[in-house]
Amino acid sequence: MFIKQIYTNCLSQASYYIESDGEAIIIDPIRDSNLYIDLVKSRQSQVKYIFETHFHADFISGHLDLKNIFNSEIVFGSVAETKYDIIKAENNSIFNIGSIKIKVLHTPGHTPESVCYLLYDGNNNEYCVFTGDTLFIGEVGRPDLAISSSVTQSDLASQLYDSLHNILMKLNDNVIVYPAHGPGSACGKTFSKETFSTIGEQKKNNYALQKMSKEKFIEVVLDGILTPPLYFSHDAKMNKEGYQETSKVIERNVKKFPINDLEKEISNGVVILDVRTGNDFEKGFIKNSINITKTFQSFATWVGAVIPFDKNIIIVCYSGEEEEVVSRLARVGYENVLGFITSFNDVDSDKIEKLDSIRPEQMFSSNFSDAIFLDVRKPMELETVGKMSNSVNIRLQELSENLSNLDPEKKYLVFCAGGYRSMIASSILKSNAFKSVYNIYGGFNSMQSFL
Repeated sequence: MFIKQIYTNCLSQASYYIESDGEAIIIDPIRDSNLYIDLVKSRQSQVKYIFETHFHADFISGHLDLKNIFNSEIVFGSVAETKYDIIKAENNSIFNIGSIKIKVLHTPGHTPESVCYLLYDGNNNEYCVFTGDTLFIGEVGRPDLAISSSVTQSDLASQLYDSLHNILMKLNDNVIVYPAHGPGSACGKTFSKETFSTIGEQKKNNYALQKMSKEKFIEVVLDGILTPPLYFSHDAKMNKEGYQETSKVIERNVKKFPINDLEKEISNGVVILDVRTGNDFEKGFIKNSINITKTFQSFATWVGAVIPFDKNIIIVCYSGEEEEVVSRLARVGYENVLGFITSFNDVDSDKIEKLDSIRPEQMFSSNFSDAIFLDVRKPMELETVGKMSNSVNIRLQELSENLSNLDPEKKYLVFCAGGYRSMIASSILKSNAFKSVYNIYGGFNSMQSFL
């Protein structure tokens, strides 16, 4: 038996490859087939099934691409309804892979169709469980993503309680827990840094699995849930209804953008996504650009958090990175890329702008005596780490929709925890004609010694 967790930092997401006697399955794959093709080739295995724990909302699954590549069947729980062919697995049904077997456990709560997969080893012992977004390490899945006129988030939270207490917590304590997400994901509130654990450890340490009534559980789990990014519903729909072959999307989107069309596309409302480092971005960028550095761990999810999924996009990147950027955007369902720009040589100088940043020791100088401090961290960070008195707090994910509460004529000093989110926020302000915007290097982590 061979198990490999494939963790994608860009999405804070884990998929899994399980193999026995030359037969293999893949659980919750991302939309990047090469990861799995290379692994299957090296293992010289045959992929029998693609298992899905639910309709993912935070990324596009690779199940349809892999189905065609490996000639495999896609497996969902019996409640799932799709527009493509799947095996709808009944509760407690068994799938054999070589000398091991997988049992399907219906665990609604995160979403109505959510399932977990319990793996038995060659000796028929409970070995590990793939919990999708039902149970994380230190957290449980948010029950607010599949609400409707007939199902409320309280209904789903109630179902989640039953799934956890009546199914998962009754597994043996030594069963390994393999979730679909880790720290940085928007699919839960607080995650442990580990990406796997055991049922016994989670019974002891997971706040949501401590002894409490169902009513109290519902209250605790729903408390403090932040509004999900708008792209979540878009991605869930694509995962449910299907999508175009990813290789064709990449082929269509990886093309050099004609600079002569720049002004026209800007007037049409295009989003210019500059993925270079913040240090290079601030020295010179095309007006109206949003800076989301590609090298940051959660690049794709931040794109989904601040850029509307239905907007056309022009990418600004370093030479040679264009295909990687297009591929990573496709992972979260962003397929409408008009092209890429790697050089500003042919861009008119009046379309180039700069962004100012300051060091923390400068923030109380006379130059900024009239400035407003804008904190774009999450409310929970302010509670646990600390906050700056008299600062304005607007979470980065909600900044664009709250710009009317800010005055574009005033001076803003923008900060987050370490400087990544504040650069995104500063670029959003600049793209909306705020005249005096300063990013604070190092964020609150560096500012504390001067407060």
